[in-house]
Amino acid sequence: MGPDSLRKARHPQPGDGWVECDCGRRHWGLNGAAGLLVARPAHGPVTDIVLQHRATWSDEGGTWGVPGGARMPGETAAAAALREAGEEAGIDPAAVRVVGEHVLDHGPWGYTTVLARAVAPFEPAATDAESLEVRWAPVDEVEALPLLGEFRRAWPLLRARLEE
Repeated sequence: MGPDSLRKARHPQPGDGWVECDCGRRHWGLNGAAGLLVARPAHGPVTDIVLQHRATWSDEGGTWGVPGGARMPGETAAAAALREAGEEAGIDPAAVRVVGEHVLDHGPWGYTTVLARAVAPFEPAATDAESLEVRWAPVDEVEALPLLGEFRRAWPLLRARLEE
């Protein structure tokens, strides 16, 4: 872990904080949150997606999901997802093409999964302390992993959306 990762872990960013939600849970992101679901290849049937094995100290730690996090004030979901994917997984925004969004709306808080296709080759990697591992995962093996709860519930719909 380099100094930038340590700095990020110690200094809150605008938008960082917990929201008490109508669903009875706390969610991270005062302005909501967003994550990037990247699939490959660029066209045709999806073979792999980028997944992040979440640090054990994080909410639902030890599960797999997509790189993402709190939205900054005024930041679009796509901008937040691309920024977070760069910070957490080393994904260059120029290597992906955004193809859609899926919104989980909890009233006072929302999470947007930004759907994207890889348009250039890259290898994702854990680039900060929020990840145990980041890797390409074959889509047929995703459901066998211990997934973040909301991602598990949304996965069938997200997979279908990526195939559109």
